[in-house]
Amino acid sequence: MPSVNFATFLIICPTSFFLGILFSLFPYDYPLLWSSAATPAAHFDAIETHLKLLHNAPNLIVRILHIMLGTGIIGLIIKLYKPSESNMLFDGGSLVLYMVAVIVYIANIIKGLRIVSEGDYGVGYAKLTQDQLDDVNMQGYDVDSGDSVLGREDNLKVLAASNTILALVLVGVLVLQVGQWYAERADEKALKAFQEKEKLEKEKKEQDGSSPVVKRTSSGKEGKKTK
Repeated sequence: MPSVNFATFLIICPTSFFLGILFSLFPYDYPLLWSSAATPAAHFDAIETHLKLLHNAPNLIVRILHIMLGTGIIGLIIKLYKPSESNMLFDGGSLVLYMVAVIVYIANIIKGLRIVSEGDYGVGYAKLTQDQLDDVNMQGYDVDSGDSVLGREDNLKVLAASNTILALVLVGVLVLQVGQWYAERADEKALKAFQEKEKLEKEKKEQDGSSPVVKRTSSGKEGKKTK
């Protein structure tokens, strides 16, 4: 049990750490995705400046980020070692969600940060003809040349949407871990109540078995009176 609790700690801490990072990016992402007002050009400049700072961060910060990422995976592997039915359900789901977050981070976040840092944007969908749009795949790349056609605004929106997906997935990990804790606690209470009930029934049977049987004997005079 202590190792399981420690493994849960290894999962919850990195997940909360990443959610904190995503929350710090929410003021930048909100105007791009959720606001109905037009996003000013100054806001795009602020987002670019912040993302370039993140991408060009010192190696120590990047290593800390990857250590926290690996810590969550280690915690999930520890909990899935010799798994029970509860582990397979909750920790298995947590591992799937966590790996989805890792894939989104590698496929979208890192690539998007590299594009923003280099400033190598595409022409944007608005400047493409219908024939050119037909040659673009779902990821925003030209099928023939392989170049990205996403413009500055589209790239930043993709990053913001990826951050939202990461936040939802990581919240799902926390919900599964809390759900597992609640289910195990409920099972322990039910088991304890059942054991106490069995103990009381056993004590009652022992008391009934050890109590002496009193037989009533009638006297001779009472026998004569009945005659």
